[in-house]
Amino acid sequence: MGELPFFRAHTALHPDHLWIWEKAVYVDENQRTWLPVTIEIESSLQVLMRQEDVPLGEPVCPSQLGPYLLPVMWQLYPGRRYRGSDSSFWRIVYHIEFGDTEDMLLEQMPDPEYE
Repeated sequence: MGELPFFRAHTALHPDHLWIWEKAVYVDENQRTWLPVTIEIESSLQVLMRQEDVPLGEPVCPSQLGPYLLPVMWQLYPGRRYRGSDSSFWRIVYHIEFGDTEDMLLEQMPDPEYE
C-alpha cells in the first residue's frame, strides 16, 4: 500500500494593514492582494481573506464603492484582532499558509455598546 503524502500547514505573519483597492480586492503593506469571501452566520459576520496574486486595476475611492459590507481598511491591533476603518473590531480566528495558499479568517466582534 502506498503512503499518503504528509501536508503541513503553518501560521503566517499577519499583515499590518489591508486597504481596499477595488471592490473585492484588498492590498497589504507588501503589495500582496487579498480576496475577501463574506460569510454571514445568524448574527455573526465572518470574512475569509485569501492571499492570491491578481492583476490590479485602477484603485477606487471608497465613495465609488457604494454600500459595502466590509471596512475599506483594516489595521492590526494587539490581541489577534484588526480594527476596521468603521471602528469595528475583527478577531483573527485563524491565519494559515498551506503550500501556495494563505487564508485568514476574521470574525466581527460584537460592539460592546450594544451588548
